[in-house]
Amino acid sequence: MRAPVRYLVVPTADVAGGATAAHFGDKSILWVPADQRLGRGSRTAPGLLVVTQVGRSFQDEYPEVTPLLDHGRQLVISAADKPRKRSNHCWRIDPLQPGTFVEVASARASRVDPSVANLLGQLSPTSYQADLTWLASLPTRHSLSASFKTAVDFAAARMVALGYTTTRMPITVGAGHSENLIGDRPGAGPGPRGLVVITAHLDSINLAGGPAGNAPGADDNASGAAGVLELGRLLSSQGWQHDVRLILFGGEEEGLFGSKQYVATLPAAERSRVRAVLNMDMIASKNSAVPAVLLEGAAVSSGQIADLATAAATYTGLKVETSLNPFASDHVPFINAAMPAVLTIEGADSANGHIHSANDTLNFLDWSLAAEILRMNAAALAGWLVPAVAQRPIVAGPVVAWGPNRLDVFVTGPDHALHHKAWDGDTWSGYETLGGVIG
Repeated sequence: MRAPVRYLVVPTADVAGGATAAHFGDKSILWVPADQRLGRGSRTAPGLLVVTQVGRSFQDEYPEVTPLLDHGRQLVISAADKPRKRSNHCWRIDPLQPGTFVEVASARASRVDPSVANLLGQLSPTSYQADLTWLASLPTRHSLSASFKTAVDFAAARMVALGYTTTRMPITVGAGHSENLIGDRPGAGPGPRGLVVITAHLDSINLAGGPAGNAPGADDNASGAAGVLELGRLLSSQGWQHDVRLILFGGEEEGLFGSKQYVATLPAAERSRVRAVLNMDMIASKNSAVPAVLLEGAAVSSGQIADLATAAATYTGLKVETSLNPFASDHVPFINAAMPAVLTIEGADSANGHIHSANDTLNFLDWSLAAEILRMNAAALAGWLVPAVAQRPIVAGPVVAWGPNRLDVFVTGPDHALHHKAWDGDTWSGYETLGGVIG
């Protein structure tokens, strides 16, 4: 028997201001308890629960539960249907609270920045697809498998070739051992510099088949891991004021082991430098009629979510939803440590029934969706990293004109030496170093 609560699911656009409701994209649920009035001080909806799930993990485990509202990653269920367990690493149950959980982004396109547009033009679908295809060709990338180490070796070689300094961080996954791969590239700006972190989990899993089961993990998460390598390649093509850090985590599928242990060992000084953490998890399966992405974070990362939504509106055709209810991916440990982290994940991911199985293969990927999400991410990253601006000479003294066709300019360059440049009536001559250092 369901809990004594009256509820109504309506289009979000029809919800009046001040109504007691929770919003999930274009649908909202309104409620009134049958035996009491919901006072202004109420913080939850009596008799209603919200489930946050990875894929269809909750629905697959509890097929007898009929959601009152189904928004894919989020479900609203009756407390009368509450399972004995409250959570695992694939789903979580919380009391339903008034307020917005998931909403369609209202960001407007900004003016196109030519330098950002030029950067986006350098994204390589060929490079991205090649890396993803290679990763998905391994029999598994289970965190404790030999082929996971093979994947780490492959990714490390790619990072080194792009000019990143790599570090392998040993981690524990249950009773076993795995590792995180970290690649660093310093910025060119004056200190103190900030840090922008780009992450994804490298491991894959086959829940039914166990550690030895075939787990290509094409979407979950070769798509995100290859995205880290492609964005790392793109960012290495020019200088940035702030530092770039690429991280591929192990142990995510078993419960965020890699990211939890990384954050736990991150010194306070490093935490304070973090300008943004961009996490990619499942970015290549188109599960709806229009290409869509969910930006998931928390209050600490609301600014970064807004930046990504604006980038999407300006440089892509993505439908964007946002959520401040972080769960079950490597952005969560950063958020719990008060760092601004955002998950970018394909829209309507619960419609992807292939993950965590042998069926998560290349056949079900949509390369154009992945390209759009990478464009959005790259545009936001350019804003967070800030292009390194080449220093221009500073005028050191008066311009000297010797006649109608002769102009001499004396400047101090970035090396603080005095230089001379001359105009002969047709062209400027190159710099001539006169020597000396200007204090």
